[in-house]
Amino acid sequence: MGNQWSQFFPPKPTFTEANVGSLDGKVVIVTGGSSGIGFELAKILYQKNAKVYIAARDEEKMRKAIDDIKAAGSSNGSLEFLLLKLDDLSSIKASADEFKAKESKLHVLWNNAGVSQPPAGSVSAQGIELQFATNCLGPFAFTQLLLPLLEATAADEATPKGSVRVVWTSSQVMELSAPTDGIIIDELRTPPKDRNRSYTNSKTGNYFLATELARRAASSSIVSVSLNPGALNTNLLKNALHLKYMAYPLLHKPRFGALTELYAGLSTDISLENNGSYIIPWGRISTGVRADLVNASRPTEEGGSGRAQEFWELCVEKTRDYM
Repeated sequence: MGNQWSQFFPPKPTFTEANVGSLDGKVVIVTGGSSGIGFELAKILYQKNAKVYIAARDEEKMRKAIDDIKAAGSSNGSLEFLLLKLDDLSSIKASADEFKAKESKLHVLWNNAGVSQPPAGSVSAQGIELQFATNCLGPFAFTQLLLPLLEATAADEATPKGSVRVVWTSSQVMELSAPTDGIIIDELRTPPKDRNRSYTNSKTGNYFLATELARRAASSSIVSVSLNPGALNTNLLKNALHLKYMAYPLLHKPRFGALTELYAGLSTDISLENNGSYIIPWGRISTGVRADLVNASRPTEEGGSGRAQEFWELCVEKTRDYM
């Protein structure tokens, strides 16, 4: 329980923007950056001179966010809007293609955007339970479509080993609420009526996608990690205000979650040797992930249960027609 307690009440961050040098020449994507964690992360990256693509569905909100970030301080970097609708698989390839038409490199992809507690019965454009679709299938498809570019960037001799990364946003609910082995796959085919359970499934799915990509892409020198951004006062719980009000005394400013994500994407503590790590607030590599979840992240040939591999294959099945 000590590991969980330290995530509710983390020590002060030791990795901040002060630990990050100039990101001039780096190209990154942050999904869902119009507010909250994504906004704060994009602001830090821009101020460190990166070329930051903020991928989101609402162009008007995103343009305002970009203006606000630029007004906060000067930079030699740039901010670009990329239209991305994670709840519509038929649109994601066009978003990835637009990015690839503009850029020849991608150094870090932060899969930050997500949805929690939508109205009962909410589904994606393809009729899939909305949290599974938005939090897992959309980011999975987007990442797979950008993977060749990530691999090419990692293969460049000028790119430090282990610096090309994909960051997946999980949650502490995975460790607190997920069943043994993390996910009951049948629940993704016939979703439970309990929105909390569906959210937990999606956040456990993000952990599995991170560990499975780490396993599959290790030979390409790509690092894939997941994280618990922390208990934060953001719009993520806009559809469950009762939970937000109950938890309010424990909630922190979004900037702290951005520091967790910054650590996951840029800290040299993370390398190919600890690929697949789970990051906890405000930028620490967890050594206490539930044993059954760690076991589920390993394929059967390595002595694990293979649940992460099974989840990955389900994501392939669900997205195949849109790639």
